[in-house]
This record gives sequence, C-alpha cells and structure tokens, in this order.
Amino acid sequence: MRAVVTTGAGGPEVLSVGDVEEPSPGAGEVLLEVVATAVNRADTLQRQGFYPPPPGAPDTIGLECSGRVAALGEGVEGWSVGDEVCALLAGGGYAARVTVPVGQVMPVPAGVPLVEAACLPEVAATVWSNVFMTAHLQKGERFLVHGGAGGIGTMAVQLAAARGAEVFTTAGSPEKLELCRSLGAAHAIDYREDDFVEVLAAAGGADVILDNMGATYLGRNVSALATGGRLVIIGMQGGSKGELDINALLRKRASVTATSLRARPLAEKAAICCGVVENVWPLVASGAVRPIVEATLPLEEVGRAHELMEAGGHAGKLVLTL
Repeated sequence: MRAVVTTGAGGPEVLSVGDVEEPSPGAGEVLLEVVATAVNRADTLQRQGFYPPPPGAPDTIGLECSGRVAALGEGVEGWSVGDEVCALLAGGGYAARVTVPVGQVMPVPAGVPLVEAACLPEVAATVWSNVFMTAHLQKGERFLVHGGAGGIGTMAVQLAAARGAEVFTTAGSPEKLELCRSLGAAHAIDYREDDFVEVLAAAGGADVILDNMGATYLGRNVSALATGGRLVIIGMQGGSKGELDINALLRKRASVTATSLRARPLAEKAAICCGVVENVWPLVASGAVRPIVEATLPLEEVGRAHELMEAGGHAGKLVLTL
C-alpha cells in the first residue's frame, strides 16, 4: 500500500511516498481505509529521530486520521465495513490503511466533512484529557493556553469557551490574535508586546494553564497561577529542564502535572475517546467548536507540510489527503 517512508532521521527531505506492506487487523482492532491524516508537531520530532513510536505501533508517522472501516478484527462490535470514522493513533496515519484498537475509533461528528475530521482526534483528545479530565477546568474559571492559534490552541480556546471558562491565550501576530478572539478568547495576549503573567495577575490568576513550552515558561506559568491553580505541561518546545519554585507552589497550593497521550495504555485512551465523543462531538455538531484547517495538501507533499509546521506561521491544522 501507499505510505510515507523515511530514509533515516533528518529534515523534511527524508520523507517520501513509497510502498509498504498492508496491515491486517488483529483481535480487537479495526482496519481503516485512510482518506486524510493531519500533521502534528510530534510527527516532526519522530522524523528527526527524537520521538520513536511506542512498542507495537507502526513505524510510519501519523497520530490521527479519518476514513472508512475496511475490515473488523475478531471480537469487534459496533462498527460495519464502510462506516465513516476518525481515529486516534499511536502511529501509521500517513498511509493508505492503518489498524486501530477499537476503543480509539470514533464516529465523525455530524456535519463535519470527512477530510476535515482527520484533524480532530489528536487535538480533541489532548485538550479533553488534560484540561478537563486532569485539570478539571470548571465553568467560570480562568483558563490560559499558550499558542492559541495552533492546532491544540484553537481547540482549547473553543472548547474552554464553549464550556463557560474565561479564556486567556497568547499569540504572536495581529492575525493570530484576531483568530483567537473569533474562537472565543476573552483575552488575546501578544507575547511580543505584553507579559502574560502581568495580564493574569491583574485578573486574579489562572485556574488552569495548558502549556506546550516547558522549561522556558515554567517559572512564569507558576507565577501566573491563581491560588489552587493547575498547570498542565504537554510539550517541551522551550526545553526540558527548568527551575521550579516549590515555595511558590506551596503558597498558592498549586500543582504542576506533565502528561503525554501517545504511550498511554489502551484502556486509558479508550476512556479519553469516549469522553471526547460524549462531551466534545456535540459541541462540534452544534458549531460551537469547529476544526480549523490552514491548508490541505496531497500526501505526496508531506515534506512541504512538515516545512510549514516547523516554520510556525500557520494557524490551526495542516491536513494530508490520500
């Protein structure tokens, strides 16, 4: 089958489309015919050799997809061949077909085109699991997400606003700031001109912060927390080692949690996907939350898609179609 292959770790030039062996579904798995997949920052790290797939996952890059059910493994119920679905993957999305544990297969939200549905599973699962299942963001609380115009950011802004939080976010251009406001951010902060710590301090502090920067923002994030605040770190774009002021945490009775999604046990990922279908998909179907797609490219332009991801100028998601 057609799939993206790599010629070793490196830049986007190591990516090309070739032929690989087609998978077959095992017990409890679904085989999907992939219509589209989406590019995530983790994909670029895997390409560079820094983020290998967990044991048992395909070597092919790709953490989410949309498509149609092609075959069912032993014991799988609730799906039929031909059903249109989207799925959260541990790998393998950049391919014509992929096998998925049944618990990570989700229906396409009503009204969403199949191609656009490819960009929903990873961000929806990331935001739902971290902001709501882990940090327990409540209606009326203050929520800060960094990079509100990115893939995760656009989902976090919309979902938090739709569930009644007061949303703060950072972005680095007038266009991205305006996008964040249009998605429900009450406070869009230009990180080139303003200090988010000062903005949050004036408002009373953030109850929940979702951060993908890691080390470089650690101290400032703690400073921006309210009493009882919860900081959830999901990335290391700003480095992996920082200094944590435990005294500041104690004074605020605050917490810092670091999580990842890809290597979680299947039961945990299935529970997250159930939560997404129950709580997020109705908001998507109603139009309160929508996929934000910057560009759609054919699979053969995967190198170009990775260049766009690493350049950082895009808003929302980059989709690859098969």
